[in-house]
Amino acid sequence: MLAYIVLLLAVLSRILPHAFHAVNWNFTAVGGGLLFFGSRMGAGQGSTARGFHWTTAAKLASALAVLMATDYYLTVYAFGYPFLLRGYLVTWVWYAAVCLLGMGILQKPSVLRVAMGTLASATSFFLLSNFVVWAGGGFEAMYPHSLAGLGACYVAGLPFYRNDLVSTAITAGALFGLPALATKLVEMLHAAQSNDLPLG
Repeated sequence: MLAYIVLLLAVLSRILPHAFHAVNWNFTAVGGGLLFFGSRMGAGQGSTARGFHWTTAAKLASALAVLMATDYYLTVYAFGYPFLLRGYLVTWVWYAAVCLLGMGILQKPSVLRVAMGTLASATSFFLLSNFVVWAGGGFEAMYPHSLAGLGACYVAGLPFYRNDLVSTAITAGALFGLPALATKLVEMLHAAQSNDLPLG
């Protein structure tokens, strides 16, 4: 249930800035939310990286359906563009890949694993999305199809990459770090109470 609440918050982090006529500059909870959702996809089924159950696939499909609907809504109603399926295929594959990344490395999170997931998530989106923009990706070509055009596209995307990296780090840090901190605090309280018990 918590995974779906996080997914909803990730979607709202994309929609609300447009609802209030603000620009979010790619500062959303999507990357961190997908990592967290992925880490919970196999929960309660005995799923591991070696086992991908049909209920895990159903969870992934439901997350993708929500994110696809969000892409459609934003494209058509927030941006006023026609919705071209081929312009989103890479993004949808990326959504699934980040969920699977979370499932693979973050079922047992650590600081290093969360940092690796954050960096892999934000960097892969930066590289893929800007390549699609440069190549055309169903939209009007914005950059010349040359190495200079590709470089200009990546340079223009750097502020979005920075914001995505920071927002993913904040989201993933909170989602994975706060429960770990709470667990440590509870353990410390139990240890302190055990030490205060009278002997005999």
